[in-house]
Amino acid sequence: MEPQTYRFTWQAIDIEAVYTPLRWNVIAHLEIRSISPERAPLPITRTGYRSHFHQPGTIEANGGDVVAQLTAWLNEESQKPEWQNYVEASRQGELF
Repeated sequence: MEPQTYRFTWQAIDIEAVYTPLRWNVIAHLEIRSISPERAPLPITRTGYRSHFHQPGTIEANGGDVVAQLTAWLNEESQKPEWQNYVEASRQGELF
């Protein structure tokens, strides 16, 4: 199956996601990267890039909306203390 490319904005970060429903005939694959600002950290990756393999049909079984599922994942992970600490430190600017 051909890769599908999606672009969306999450909390002022432009994100590109490439979803391959079936890769190598055995697995599904998501590539997520922040594109503006380039390589901006996300709650699911400090580097702004994540390669995520998962069972084929997972996204389709949950409604098939790649952007909605990625947004829900980002929102869920953004509630964790690590991300909250990062956001707070970014707001203040680090002195050291």
